Amino acid sequence: MTADQIIFLLCAVVIIVSALMVVTTRKLIHAALWLVAALFGVAILYAVLQAGFLAVVQVVVYIGAIAILFIFAVMLTRREMLDKGTQTRSNWWLPALLSLLILSGLVFLIIRQPAFGRTASEIPASVDTLRNLGTALVSPDAFVLPFEVASVLLLAALVGAVYIASGKKE
Repeated sequence: MTADQIIFLLCAVVIIVSALMVVTTRKLIHAALWLVAALFGVAILYAVLQAGFLAVVQVVVYIGAIAILFIFAVMLTRREMLDKGTQTRSNWWLPALLSLLILSGLVFLIIRQPAFGRTASEIPASVDTLRNLGTALVSPDAFVLPFEVASVLLLAALVGAVYIASGKKE
């Protein structure tokens, strides 16, 4: 095994454990912190794949903005962090079975791809991915609309968190 493969496997384990902790922990603030750990693992995977720009964007946008905004929204609400009701459904096995079926289908499709065994170093050096990505992000025909929608969504979440935190003024 190469060093890249070992790092990939370690990051995959960290991401899977963190993702499971996000959905199984009882405290909302702990779930947000586990989400940060999972997102950081994804950033490390981007760095291993030699996609430095995407790794930085992952840290700045997802960890630095969305996850921290979520943590601030939780802290601003000043609500009790534990639910009073039960935390599990009685028929939890059905969604678990469905998710395993979807996962196995995705793994089957990925393995059957002809470029499955290729590594990132096999990408030709003549491909300027950073320039292509930058052009796609500001092009009206590509991703400028999703970026604007995401910014409006983040602004709405921040305004909503402040409104909920302020409570009723009488």
